[in-house]
Amino acid sequence: MDIDILFRIAGIGILISVLTIVLKQAKKEEQAELLTLAGVVVVFIIVVQLMSQLFTVVRSVFKL
Repeated sequence: MDIDILFRIAGIGILISVLTIVLKQAKKEEQAELLTLAGVVVVFIIVVQLMSQLFTVVRSVFKL
């Protein structure tokens, strides 16, 4: 597993957290919630792609 993916996910989390705090300070809580939801979806897509690669490797190892 590449360490780059972990840094990418951590970077997205940090960026989303900072932007959420800024939006909440500006009294735009609805946009902050939407931004948080978008961040979760982006990370979820990355994780699903990783799981797909994992299943492909497992399938090739066991020749299924």
